[in-house]
Amino acid sequence: MTSRMAHRGALAAIIALTGVAAGTAQAQPVSKPQVANLIAKVENGVDQFRDFVKKRGENAQSAASTPQAQSRRARKGTATESGKAAAKNTKDELDDALEGLNRSTNRLRRKFDATDSWMETKVQVDAVMDDGRKINQVVARGKYGADAARLWAALRSGINDLARAYGLQPMAL
Repeated sequence: MTSRMAHRGALAAIIALTGVAAGTAQAQPVSKPQVANLIAKVENGVDQFRDFVKKRGENAQSAASTPQAQSRRARKGTATESGKAAAKNTKDELDDALEGLNRSTNRLRRKFDATDSWMETKVQVDAVMDDGRKINQVVARGKYGADAARLWAALRSGINDLARAYGLQPMAL
């Protein structure tokens, strides 16, 4: 009798591990108000991250215009055009990805509020996930500092919680 129970336990463990290994994500049973809170958390995270990126750009711009920075550039020579273009391209890439995430989050909110069955907005959550993956790649490649990494980690966590509620595969770290 004990060997039969051990066999059943082993079989249950194998089935559970197979589901995890296959990467299946099942929707968690949650109410519409709980999902609304998850969406609000993502919206707030997007706003905080966007404010940080904007403030970081303004701080860099004002720091570059200080007399000390200008005299350093004069001693070293001016920045190369390719260096300027690379910095602008990186900034534009993050701004574009963040704008895309903001749009998809806003679209999710509009559709979510207009439906009785929140699961109907799974397509919009999938779009939020796609836009989040773009930011994840940009932040992983770029040198945005510890504050950006911390803010993005919190936002990514919120997006992943939302994805789990809808039965979608969360973003990799």
